[in-house]
Amino acid sequence: MDFTLGEELEAVRDLARQIFTDHATQERIRAAERSGTGTDQALWGELASAGLLGVALPEDAGGAGLGVGALCVLLEEQGRAVAPVPLWPSLAAALTLAAHNTSGLLVSGVVDGTARLTLALEEFAPADPADPRCEAARDGDGWRLTGTKAAVPYAEGADFMLVAARTPAGPGLFLLGTGVDGVSWEHVDTTAHDGAATLALDGAPAQQLPAGSLGTALRLSRVALAAVQTGVADGALRLAADYLSTREQFGRPLGTFQAAQHQLADCYIEIDALRVSVWHAVSLIDAGEDADTAVLVAKWWSDEGGLNVVHRVQHLHGGIGVDVDYPVHRHFLWGKQISGMLGGASADLEALGAAL
Repeated sequence: MDFTLGEELEAVRDLARQIFTDHATQERIRAAERSGTGTDQALWGELASAGLLGVALPEDAGGAGLGVGALCVLLEEQGRAVAPVPLWPSLAAALTLAAHNTSGLLVSGVVDGTARLTLALEEFAPADPADPRCEAARDGDGWRLTGTKAAVPYAEGADFMLVAARTPAGPGLFLLGTGVDGVSWEHVDTTAHDGAATLALDGAPAQQLPAGSLGTALRLSRVALAAVQTGVADGALRLAADYLSTREQFGRPLGTFQAAQHQLADCYIEIDALRVSVWHAVSLIDAGEDADTAVLVAKWWSDEGGLNVVHRVQHLHGGIGVDVDYPVHRHFLWGKQISGMLGGASADLEALGAAL
């Protein structure tokens, strides 16, 4: 199977890398973390101006129509720079709407940066994102939602959200505004400083999305998180390689010691396996084939392998690795948070076993 990027995706990668390198500086990342929103607004505007917010979205919404592959290329570059912008929830939500021919104007707003979406899929344990406890009740032609959603990512600044809830006929996905009646928020401090908030719904008015939307949102969210984690892990490994090539002990660079080389080699293998599993899932999604098992494999690798990498890399940095203002620490925090999202490695493995 050939996972080589074509010319279009290479162009997306190169442009994204240039923008993140130029704008996701340590000073601006710190400023975004302290802002309360978790977002570098100027960087978000740069991504919109460059057309990167629309690379994966359909052409009839103003996007480039490059699909999930372009999304994952963009997200890997974001993860490598740990750039504080709400790409994965906003674009995964927009792709879900586009996949089910819903809210075209809203998807167009995501493309030009004037609208921002997020996903409210998780609840407090032991709830499964595919089996929500949040309740949806009929109200005339619409629905009203009641319940709690945990740590909604990048809630600060989002205009609309997709919420997983249970109807009398089973689980479904709903679209509603972040500021409508019956919606309240409680800010949550997360390791990634992503402006998250716990969502409380009390009869909030919502629009139900077509059947299958929840499955689409979960599929896209899992592969998106795995793509971000690929970049996070790869960026961390590059930091470790640079550090070990210059830091000396006993008159030799640390990178020449066999124990350190073995740790780096293990990281490389984990990242390579993660990247292959992500692109296997992407190839099936873009081909319109059944990708659920492949997506779960990719998400499991991101939870297990990605976390292994950021742990090893922090260890290889010694004492400086636990300095909360040193760049590698942010990779560790992002890797740790992603590894627990949508259930974490154990839940993914259980779901994978059930699917098999």
